[in-house]
Amino acid sequence: MPVYRQENRLDSEESIAMNIRLLDLMKKTSYRILQVNGQRRYGGPPPQWSGPPPPKDSEVFVGKIPRNCFEDELVPVFSRVGQIYELRLMMDFSGTNRGYAFVMYTCPEEAEKAVNELNNYEIRPGRNIGVVRSTNNCKIYIGTLSGTVDKKLIKKTIKYLTEGVVDVKVHVAPVSRKRFNNSKKPHFVIAEYESHRAAAMARRRLLPARLELWGHEVSVEWANTIQKVSLICSMQSGTHCQKQQQ
Repeated sequence: MPVYRQENRLDSEESIAMNIRLLDLMKKTSYRILQVNGQRRYGGPPPQWSGPPPPKDSEVFVGKIPRNCFEDELVPVFSRVGQIYELRLMMDFSGTNRGYAFVMYTCPEEAEKAVNELNNYEIRPGRNIGVVRSTNNCKIYIGTLSGTVDKKLIKKTIKYLTEGVVDVKVHVAPVSRKRFNNSKKPHFVIAEYESHRAAAMARRRLLPARLELWGHEVSVEWANTIQKVSLICSMQSGTHCQKQQQ
């Protein structure tokens, strides 16, 4: 196991040593490692892979990862239960990880085996990781926006700021219009993306503290964490919004 001076920060020597270990891992496994937009991808696809990606339910979510634990420690553990199609480790600007990752296997059965055998696995002395089936929530909530902002402009802006947008729906928000000092009812947005990954990256892009759109602070959440969203949608449209798991 590598030795680090601090868990939440890498100094220059530790960073160099980590990069050497990753190069060794790539040489040993023939998988490529590429960092894009705050996540480091191992594989996706693996070498010699042909055909489409595995089904969505072939992926697991891994939490409670030590911040200075990287692919050279994770890959050997998760390879025990099946072939890794792709491992995505969420990274911080400090060079450490953000404490969680997604591991996609080549089939759902391997993902189920990972949950059964690796959940609560002690990856380091006294440090147990959590492994659960990944969910495919593809919608995020953005609110609350002033009612004076044109709906077409809202949709255009969301599509400009984030990638992989499938649909953007603007709804009347159940909050007082007095907050916005105008007579028009404020809005909230439900943005749907082509995949959970695209939604997660959009959420991450929009999550800086005190994000402002058109002069007002907005919050960004997974759509299903706003419990009243489905009820509000059903009241407005007469149909119940599809509720997805987080």
